[in-house]
Formats: sequence, C-alpha cells, structure tokens
Amino acid sequence: MDCINELVNRLELLPHPEGGYYKQTYKDDGLVEGYRGIDLTSPHASSTAIYFLMTEGNFSALHRLKQDEVWHFYEGSALSVHTIKPDGTHQEIRLGRDFQAGEVYQAVVKRGDIFGSCVDSGYALVGCTVAPGFEFEDFELLPKADLLAAYPMYRKLIEKLTRE
Repeated sequence: MDCINELVNRLELLPHPEGGYYKQTYKDDGLVEGYRGIDLTSPHASSTAIYFLMTEGNFSALHRLKQDEVWHFYEGSALSVHTIKPDGTHQEIRLGRDFQAGEVYQAVVKRGDIFGSCVDSGYALVGCTVAPGFEFEDFELLPKADLLAAYPMYRKLIEKLTRE
C-alpha cells in the first residue's frame, strides 16, 4: 500500500470516474474538429496522454470511446484489458512484462470497442494515449442491463466490470 500511496502522491493522481486513479500528463495545443469520420461535438486536442493507476479490488468499468486508445505498461502487476469488439467477440489483453505468459508492453483499443480493465493483485501503473485527444464528452459508460441484453454470453465479465 505504501508504494500505491507514493505513486498517487508523487504523480499527483486523482480518482478517475471509471475507477482507478489518473493524471493528464500531456494535451497537445493543436486542435482538430473531425478525424476519419469520428463525430466530435467540439474541437479536440490532437492527442492527450495520462498516467492510469489500477489497484487490486478496483476496476475500470466497461465503457466506450470515439477514439483509439494506446495503452503502455510502466510497472506493477499485469493489467487485464477486456474488449468486446463491434462484432461481439471478446479479447483479453494482458499488459505486463511476462512475455512467456503472453503479456505485452503496449496495446491498442480501437474506437468503438467496449472495454474495461482490472488487476489481479497489487497494482498496475500504465499510460493511455488518445488521438484525437480525450474529452469526457466522448466517454460512454455503459449500463449493466444494456450490456447483459446485448452480450449475455459475457455475463461473468459484465458482472465483474460494471458497478450498477
């Protein structure tokens, strides 16, 4: 717990609405008003980056973004990023440093994917880069009932990664 508190304090992390802690570390001053068919309701920075800290017993609730998000592993335990693709397929990406176990340092969640994350033990410190830049207006937290109706085959995952 001391390591987690030190990271929260040293990196000046704040509670994130989807779960975990974050701090925006970069926001490009260039603005874009649209990109590759993405329906942006306001001008966005061309890219943004955050630190994101996930702790044991917490999770990032299932949500969707209008943009691609690149995840970067920094330290701690492996982080599982679960995605449900628009075609209904599920993928689990393990961010970490154990290559023998199939973990990777970097992964991309494509725009329109439903996704959430959790750590099995301890904590995971990762980074997330979004282009065009992240704005909370692009963040769609998905209701458990809607997810269960659309994806009953993923009931266990949906129960694990939703708060309602």
